[in-house]
Amino acid sequence: MKTMRLTTPITISHKAYAKRLEKLGIVTLQDFLLHLPHRYDDFSIVTTIAASPIGTVVTVQGRIMAIKNVYTRNHKKIQQAEVDDGTGILEIVWFNQPFIIKTLKVGDVISVGGRIEGNMIRKKIISPVYELLHQNSEPIHTGRLVPVYPETAGVSSKWLRRQIYRLLTESSQELVDFLPEGMQKELQYMQLPAAIRYVHFPENLDQAQKAKERLAFDEVFFVQLSAIQRRNEWRKDKTGFLFEEEKFSKAMNDLKKSLPFSLTKSQQRAIEEIFVNVSSGKPMNRLLEGDVGSGKTIVAAFVIYLSFLSGYQSVLMAPTEILAQQHFATIKKFLEPQGMKIVLQTGSKKNIKNESIFDILIGTHAVLSENIKFNKLGLVVIDEQQRFGVEQRSIIRQKGKNPHLLTMTATPIPRTVALTLYGDLDVSYLDEMPKGRKEIKTWLVPATKRSGAYQWIAKRIHDGDQVFIICPFIEESESMTTVKAATKEFERLQRDIFPTFRLAMLHGKMKAKEKDTILETFRSHEYDILIATPVVEVGIDIPNATVMVIEGAERFGLAGLHQLRGRVGRGEKQSFCLLFAQTKSPQTFVRLKALETLHIGATLAEMDLKFRGSGELYGTQQHGKQWLKIASFSETALIEKAKQAANKLFPHLREYPLLSKKLVQQSKQFISPD
Repeated sequence: MKTMRLTTPITISHKAYAKRLEKLGIVTLQDFLLHLPHRYDDFSIVTTIAASPIGTVVTVQGRIMAIKNVYTRNHKKIQQAEVDDGTGILEIVWFNQPFIIKTLKVGDVISVGGRIEGNMIRKKIISPVYELLHQNSEPIHTGRLVPVYPETAGVSSKWLRRQIYRLLTESSQELVDFLPEGMQKELQYMQLPAAIRYVHFPENLDQAQKAKERLAFDEVFFVQLSAIQRRNEWRKDKTGFLFEEEKFSKAMNDLKKSLPFSLTKSQQRAIEEIFVNVSSGKPMNRLLEGDVGSGKTIVAAFVIYLSFLSGYQSVLMAPTEILAQQHFATIKKFLEPQGMKIVLQTGSKKNIKNESIFDILIGTHAVLSENIKFNKLGLVVIDEQQRFGVEQRSIIRQKGKNPHLLTMTATPIPRTVALTLYGDLDVSYLDEMPKGRKEIKTWLVPATKRSGAYQWIAKRIHDGDQVFIICPFIEESESMTTVKAATKEFERLQRDIFPTFRLAMLHGKMKAKEKDTILETFRSHEYDILIATPVVEVGIDIPNATVMVIEGAERFGLAGLHQLRGRVGRGEKQSFCLLFAQTKSPQTFVRLKALETLHIGATLAEMDLKFRGSGELYGTQQHGKQWLKIASFSETALIEKAKQAANKLFPHLREYPLLSKKLVQQSKQFISPD
């Protein structure tokens, strides 16, 4: 390892552990140093055997005088050892760890940490932490505050501790502090090399906390700095297409009057914000966030129409064929009467005969085809932008010369998250629902009322309604384990609960055409109940579905639950969401009960942040994407401090070459780029 740099991939340095380490987010050697402890065990009291108090957690160091296996009546093995430090004898006991007899030998000097039990004559420690002591070696598992890390199968905290300690010992010269000296003094943070060492091996908890504060600041600071750079590059020396809002104000008002509903205040505000961008002469880069059903597509329709009137083409890209078809139907309904030619392009529906003859092209990634040419692409709209890769977004933008970019998402994003992650974007929020839209009645159903709930669901189906039943992810992402669990639930419901109804199943392992077929047949009411994994979270509009049942609701974040219940309530009928949960936790009960009264996604996302942390904002508990590894989105003061520091430093970035190189590399925050 001495010949390896901290940038070395673990597929080279730890080939046998690579797949397991990737589950912890460790893909290079430097990632070990960013894998922070989630707590510390206190073995810092180092004492003699004679002076060690009964009932106290201590560290004792001595020589092994005897060690053996002892067999119980149940044919299990107990490992017993005696340690002498010159002041007394300490008995050590382990259970069912026969390998210890081969690891430790009589005569070895060891350090042992644990709680002293027994009495003053015969003291012992049961199942202690231990390590061999070599000449001049520093204990890392005992005799100090000992870091305990997030683990995975086959990767223990003890193993991680050894790797991290070795890296800190052998690669400390690679740790470089990128913050300018003046900024360090102003912010009064710990020096970075010291912070890296002390967050893992602190002398006290205060030192560990200060070290973590420095690393958390660096993480957010680089996110903010990168966002400022992206925003700067987007606007620098670029001329955007000029949409003539004032010239076509009458046409805009006519479109507004033609709608069979009134725009909400937040829709009008978003349209005005977008129009300011597209009339500025600079390319727009804006995120439009709003709950399912808040009217994002109508907002997009207004800017698409303005693009058309100004002489430009537009393209709207959606992640699924069904969502693209829904957008096509909506845009066609409102804009075709205005004289626009609207074309749909998906994997199975290719309506383009003359590639350049359209005003708005709507489709899936099929719109990226080389065969599709744009005469004058002025606007790109991307729905559920997080479902597309950076490369796909880049390709569609390159089909025009600096077109305006509007991305849309129904994922509830707290303001602090948007401030941190989307600092390069202007953001518009749709924080109210259209008038007349009924709130979805939501109930947390206890186990004692599950049977009654099934009877109530059966009555709704007899009355002609359709039902979603969602099974949660079992593992970190949808796997065959999840699919098998969903299949088992499907079979149970079909056999025992709803034998007279028509059930279908949908999961993410199906091919796209399979999923589309099932959804279309469900939409046409060939099935009464659709049992699915959370793949239905995005882009399914079935007006006749009025009941959403979510199994294992405790596994989901509030934002994910809110998005799932948004799959119903699409028609005129009253809709319902039933949360089935198995939990005795008062906090979880309070969290889930909030859905009964709260119906704004951003509010629920903020609650997620409070209750469950930044790693679990989206989707299920296991499926949440951990955007920040060290800092937390709930640390608003830290985020604001990092943002101010990044804004202050960015104009002078060229004066700090190491920082500039680091930013270009987009690597972790403290490794030298040389």
